[in-house]
Amino acid sequence: MTPRRSTATPDAAPAATTHEQSRARGAPAEHATPPIVSAIGASIELRNGLRLLDDAHVEVRGGELLAIIGPSGSGKTTLLETLAGVRTPTSGRLEVSSDSVPFGYVPQDDIVHRELTVESTLRYAARLRLPSGTSSDATEVVVERTLRLLGLAGRRSVTVSSLSGGQRKRVSIATELVVRPNICLLDEPTAGLDPDAASSLMELLREVADAGTAIVMTTHNLADLRVADRLIVMGEGGRIVSDGAPSDGDAHLPMPVVHAVRQPAASRAGASSMPATAHSAALDADVPAHAGRRSRREQSVVLARRNAELVLRNRMSLAIMAGSPLLVVAMFAVLFPAGVFGPSADRTAATSLIYWLAFAGFFFGLTFGLLQICTELPIVRRERLVTIDLGPYLIAKFVVLLPVLGVVNLAMLVTLATIDRLPSLSARDAATVWTLLWLDAIAGLALGLLASASVANPAQAALALPMLCFPAVLFSGAVLPVSSMASAGRTIAALMSDRWAYEAVARSLHVADVAPGAHPRLAVDEALVGSIGHHAWAMVALALVFAGAARVVLARRTR
Repeated sequence: MTPRRSTATPDAAPAATTHEQSRARGAPAEHATPPIVSAIGASIELRNGLRLLDDAHVEVRGGELLAIIGPSGSGKTTLLETLAGVRTPTSGRLEVSSDSVPFGYVPQDDIVHRELTVESTLRYAARLRLPSGTSSDATEVVVERTLRLLGLAGRRSVTVSSLSGGQRKRVSIATELVVRPNICLLDEPTAGLDPDAASSLMELLREVADAGTAIVMTTHNLADLRVADRLIVMGEGGRIVSDGAPSDGDAHLPMPVVHAVRQPAASRAGASSMPATAHSAALDADVPAHAGRRSRREQSVVLARRNAELVLRNRMSLAIMAGSPLLVVAMFAVLFPAGVFGPSADRTAATSLIYWLAFAGFFFGLTFGLLQICTELPIVRRERLVTIDLGPYLIAKFVVLLPVLGVVNLAMLVTLATIDRLPSLSARDAATVWTLLWLDAIAGLALGLLASASVANPAQAALALPMLCFPAVLFSGAVLPVSSMASAGRTIAALMSDRWAYEAVARSLHVADVAPGAHPRLAVDEALVGSIGHHAWAMVALALVFAGAARVVLARRTR
């Protein structure tokens, strides 16, 4: 991940290497290595005037472990996000040594797919982050190296959901270390861990820093400071009150932890519970180490493979995909009599069946899409910063789900034909009806993805389902012909893919020819007679509009 460079403001302070920073690195300022990233007079002020960060001057160099502490609300996470490029300063600027510097960023929450195994999680991370052209063998070496580095080799086949809190945190960090970043920024990496797990994780981060990766972390756990090279103490208002060697922060620390902070580096190394040689060997593997953003096509392929595995491993998704068509077909069988298009046909029943057939296609797409994004929004936000583009992300969703929707609609049509709820159709007419239902499902899927990108969690997605279904029913033209609607209703009807599918399927199944003498006073709606080309293109256009809107919303929510 390369941080965004903010626009320098006229009053931005010049870059400077402070005396405390030089002491933290154990070398005089003139011999200090160039910083990887520098915040120069960086401030973040909200519109209401509240300052989250105030005139921060921070330089981060390779191989150091920098800890940031302070009371809640003092700006620790804000400073970390600024250094990571997640936040752009409202004044001051952020400088990076090179546009190609690989960054790693791990927020406080464990944002990895819990359905995947540890090994699969790292493999997909490596495939997304290693440069184009990296061979499969080299990718496997990187995965194996990272598993050993993080102490996860023995848990490679375990799903992330079955891991302990400390192990899940290691997996989150591992997804960043597959590319051996120059700098890795972590927000509260030991939060919620027991003392042993926290100590073990900090020793691991110490080893990673010793191997050359700069580690910047926020923490509330003062015991973490015993492995730090440098300490930044934040005060009220987002100001840095101390920046230097950990011992320089004694005046700002509780007395019980001062001794631990002063613990010499030799004692820290002796206390490590993980052999440094194992870590060094893992880090020295002769494999591609630096990140390279893959092409959009490569991203789409990797993300589609991951989506397919997630669908297969998620029992809830499988239950919805398998249960929805079964339930719909069962309701068709109970609601409509056999032979509804036969010699004793009832035009009213036939028209109703056609409508609910069209609605079923829309409903399948909508329900498949509603849970696709809201369940993994934090992961999308993190991966967008690091390695993926939103276009390939959404394309991968369609690539996996469109064939499934095609099979579901085909199975519904075959089953209904078998139980005599459809008229006899030629292969061409059957293919036409299936295509129309599939297009309706695609538009429904795009609308579901838009809704999923707009809500915060699955509970809100569940509430959105009836809100999206009711307009599809009311403005489809089945309850009231579109020609009889008010002007506002006709406008809304034009945005309902369900309406276009209903009219097109009715035309394809020739509803006007069903029992013409049975209801002499019942005229066929003119919208149900004619060609279907316009209707098919209308559904394609709506699918594109909804998909484009989903991308816009997702971009705003993950920026």
